[in-house]
Amino acid sequence: MRSRGIIALSPMLVFLVVYLGGSLATGDFYSMPIAVAFMAACIYALAILRRDKDGGSLGELRNRIDIFSHGAGQPNIMLMLWIFLLAGAFAASAKQMGAIDATVQLAMQWLPDRWLLAGLFLAACFISLSIGTSVGTIVALTPIAAGVAEGAELSTAMVVATVVGGAFFGDNLSFISDTTIMATRTQGCRMSDKFRVNFRIVMPAAMGALFIYVLMGADVHTHVDTSEINAIKVLPYVVVLVTALAGIDVMVVLCTGLLLSGIVGICYGSYDIIGWCKAMGGGMLNMSELIIVSMLAGGLMELMQRAGGLDYLICQLTKHVHSRRSAECTIGALAAFTDVCTANNTIAILTVGPLARQMAERFNIDPRRSASLLDTFSCFTQALLPYGAQLLMASGLAGINPLNIIPHLYYPFLMGICTVGSVVLQRTKTTE
Repeated sequence: MRSRGIIALSPMLVFLVVYLGGSLATGDFYSMPIAVAFMAACIYALAILRRDKDGGSLGELRNRIDIFSHGAGQPNIMLMLWIFLLAGAFAASAKQMGAIDATVQLAMQWLPDRWLLAGLFLAACFISLSIGTSVGTIVALTPIAAGVAEGAELSTAMVVATVVGGAFFGDNLSFISDTTIMATRTQGCRMSDKFRVNFRIVMPAAMGALFIYVLMGADVHTHVDTSEINAIKVLPYVVVLVTALAGIDVMVVLCTGLLLSGIVGICYGSYDIIGWCKAMGGGMLNMSELIIVSMLAGGLMELMQRAGGLDYLICQLTKHVHSRRSAECTIGALAAFTDVCTANNTIAILTVGPLARQMAERFNIDPRRSASLLDTFSCFTQALLPYGAQLLMASGLAGINPLNIIPHLYYPFLMGICTVGSVVLQRTKTTE
C-alpha cells in the first residue's frame, strides 16, 4: 500500500524535477515551458501507473489513455477552455480597437499617479467580492493593468499581480464564491459565520498589501497623453464590468464584450469585419499554451487520483494528528497539497472537506474555523500555482510568463502568513 501510494504521487515529482531541473540547467528560471514539463510527467504516469487505489489493474495502455482523456476533458476543464478562448478573443479585439489605450488614459486622468497601484488592487478586491470569481475579475482587469503598466513604464508582471492578488480577496470571501459555498457546505456552517471568521484572518493581509501599493505608488509617474480621449471605446470594458458585477455568467459577459468590441471597432474604423475576425483568431491562438497545460494537468490528476495518490497522502498526514493545533495544520496542509495536485481550489475543498469535518468534530474545532481554513489555505495556494487557471489567464492576457507574476503577489503571500499565524497562535475559542 505504501509503495503503491508513493508511486501514485511520483508524477508530480517528475513534473517538478523536469520543470525546475531544466530551468536550473539553462541558468534561466523561466526557460522551461510548463507544457513540456507536464507532458513528461504525463508520459511517465501513463507508463508507470498500472494499479488503481484498490489494487486492481488500470488496464492496458489504451485504457489508461482513456482515463487520462476523461480527466483532460471533464466538464470543469472544458468550461475553463471555453472561457480561455473567449477571453483571448475579447482581449485581442478590444486592444486592436483601442479600448485599452482609452481606458488607461481615463484611469490616469482620474487617479493621481501615486494611487494607480492601490486603485487597481481595490478595484480587483471589490469586483471579485461582488461577483465571487477570481477568473472573471482577472479577465476584466488584466488588459487594463497591462496598459497601465505600459503607460506608467512599470513592470507588467508587478501591475498584473495587483489584479491577481485582489481577485483572490473576493474568491476567498464572497458569499457567491464557489469555494465559500463548498467550504461551508462540507463543514456544516452558515456563510455569514464563516465570513466573519475568515475576514479576521485575511483583513490584515489586505491592509498590508494596500499599504505596500501606496508606498510603491510614490515613485509612479505616468507618461500618457490624456488630451484626446475617445471615451466610447471604453464601453466594452464598462459593460464587461457591469455585467460581471450583476452576476451574469462569465461566458455571457465575454460574448457581450466581444460583440461590443466588434461593433465599436467597425464603427470607428479600427478594423473591418475581416480584421475583427483576424484579431479574434489571434487572441484565441495566444491562449493555446493555457489550453494545452489545462488539459494535460486535468488528465494527469485523474490518473493520480485513480491510482490512489491523494488517498495515500491523506492517510499519511492524518495518522499522526493528536492535538487541535496539529489537526488545523493537517486540514490546511491537505487543502494546500490537494490544490497543488488538482490546480482547482474548489475541487480541493470538495476532496478534503469530509475528512476535515471529521477532524474538526474529533478535536473540537469550530465548523466556521475549519471552513475558513479550508477556503483560505486552498486560495492562497491556488494563487501561487504557475499552472493554475488564474495565473495562466493573467499571463496569457498580459503576454508574460506566469512565473514572472509570482514574486509580486503580495496579498496571497501575506494571506498565507496570516493564515499560518492564526493556526500557530490560535485562540482556544472562536469568537462571535
